Amino acid sequence: MDERLDFLFLNEEEAIEAGAADITRCIEVMDEMFLLLGKGDYLMGSPNHNAHGIKIYFPKESPFPNMPRKGPDRRFMALVAYLGGRFNICGEKWYGSNVANREKGLPRSILTTLLNDADTGAPLAFMAGNTLSSTRTGAIPAVGARYAAPKDAKILGAIGVGVIGRSCLRGLLTVLPGIEEVRVYDLMPEAAKSCCSFLEANFPVKAVPVDTLEGAVRDCDVVNVVTSGAVSPKLEDEWFKEGMLLSLPASADVSTKMMSESKILVDNWKMYEAYAAELRDEPGGFAKNLSGICGYMMDLEQQGVIKREDIVELGDVVAGKTQVRTDEKQRVIFIMDGMPVEDLAWGYEIYQNALARGIGTKLNLWGGYHS
Repeated sequence: MDERLDFLFLNEEEAIEAGAADITRCIEVMDEMFLLLGKGDYLMGSPNHNAHGIKIYFPKESPFPNMPRKGPDRRFMALVAYLGGRFNICGEKWYGSNVANREKGLPRSILTTLLNDADTGAPLAFMAGNTLSSTRTGAIPAVGARYAAPKDAKILGAIGVGVIGRSCLRGLLTVLPGIEEVRVYDLMPEAAKSCCSFLEANFPVKAVPVDTLEGAVRDCDVVNVVTSGAVSPKLEDEWFKEGMLLSLPASADVSTKMMSESKILVDNWKMYEAYAAELRDEPGGFAKNLSGICGYMMDLEQQGVIKREDIVELGDVVAGKTQVRTDEKQRVIFIMDGMPVEDLAWGYEIYQNALARGIGTKLNLWGGYHS
C-alpha cells in the first residue's frame, strides 16, 4: 500500500467561517434531511437503524477515585449515522457535557463532528461542533413550524433564551414572517431584555420581556421552550390558545389532558420505539429513565392515553405522506430529541463549503510509506 490519506480539520472559528451559524441555509438543509428521513434513506445506530446514540451512564458512587460521578447533565454520548441522498455520508457526533464546566470557563457541552466516506470508512473531516450543533438545533423547530404553525401566526412566545433558545428564535422568525410580537421569558430577566434588544435589532418585530411563564404562553400562536435543569416549566392548560403550536426542543410540564387532546408531532417516532426497546425492562417507566418530555410521551403512548395514530412524524410530513393538522383549531405539540443525521447533514454542508473556500487545515492520517 502506498496511499496518502488526508482529512480536513476545522476549528470553531473556521466552522463558523464556513457557514456553521447560517440558520437560513441550515433550515433548508434540515428540511432536505427530513425528506430523506421520510423516504427511509438513512441509518442510525443499532440493528433497528434508529438508535439515538450510545451514552455512558455515570454511577452515583464509585470505589475508583478517578471515575466520574453522576451529575447535572454529565454525559458522554456517541451518535452515529448514515445519511443518503446527495450527502451519502457516514459519521458521528461526539458529545461531552458537564454543568460544572462553566466553573472552568468552558461551555456546558463540548461537541465534535466526524465525517467518513460511506464506502471506505476513511475520515473526511473532523470539526468543532458547538456552533454547528446549536444552529441545527435551532433549525429543527423552524422546520416543524413551517409545516405545523397556525396560519397567520402573529405572536411568538419564548421560554428560555440561552444560546440554543436564541438559535431557535432566529429559525422560527425566518420561517414565520408574519410574526409581529415576541414575548420573552427567562429566569434571568437581564437575559430576556438582552434577547429582546437582539431580536428588535435583527428582525421587524416588537420584542417584549415578560416576568411570568403565563405571559410567554397566553394568547401566543407559537411557543418555544428551551430551558435546562431538573425542573421543567409548568404550563397550565388554560394558557394555551386554540390552534397554537407548542415547540419543545427542551422539556415542559404539560398536563396529560393537554397531551391527549393535542396532535403530537415528533422528529422520528421510530427513534422513540428504539428507546422503548432499550429501556423496557428498567424500573419506573420511560419518564424515569429518559429525561424530559420524551419519556413522558412514551409512557402516555404505552398507557393508551395518546393514540399512536395521533402521533405524526415530521419526515412523513415533509415527504408528503401525511399532514399535521386536520383542523385549524387543533393544538400541536412538537417534541424533538435531536438525531445524528441532523449533524451529518449540516456537517457535510459545512465541509463542502470549507473545501470550496479553502478553509481549514488538511491533516495527514497516513501516507508515503509501504506496508
